[in-house]
Formats: sequence, structure tokens, C-alpha cells
Amino acid sequence: MTNAMPRRPSQGNQPTGFVRPQAGNVQHFQRSYERYLVMARAEALTGDRIAAENYFQHAEHYFRAMRENKA
Repeated sequence: MTNAMPRRPSQGNQPTGFVRPQAGNVQHFQRSYERYLVMARAEALTGDRIAAENYFQHAEHYFRAMRENKA
């Protein structure tokens, strides 16, 4: 290991200075929820049940995020 870069000490769970907002962007959740529902319904109409289920699961994620944000 003659050309190896020296390892930096582990920082663990120390904050990086990036502040993440606690409450999500409600409009983003709503748009994403509606977008995934549209895609799921379109896939269901074409007969691709697997892709439709995938999109429905994504929509459900955003639905839950909206519900948590209201609480």
C-alpha cells in the first residue's frame, strides 16, 4: 500500500451542516401522488399489472407522506 491515500477518521453521526426540513412540501407530495396514479391507471389499461402495481405502490407512499404531513 505504498500509493494508498490516507484514511480520514470516521465522522460517525455528526451533523454535516445540511438542515433538512421536517415538514415535506405538500404540493410536491400531491403532484407526485397524482402523477403515479395516472401512470398506474395507464399501465393497468394496457394490461401490465406488475408495472401498474409498482406505480400504485409509489402513489401510496406519497399518499402516506401527505397524511403524515397533515398530522
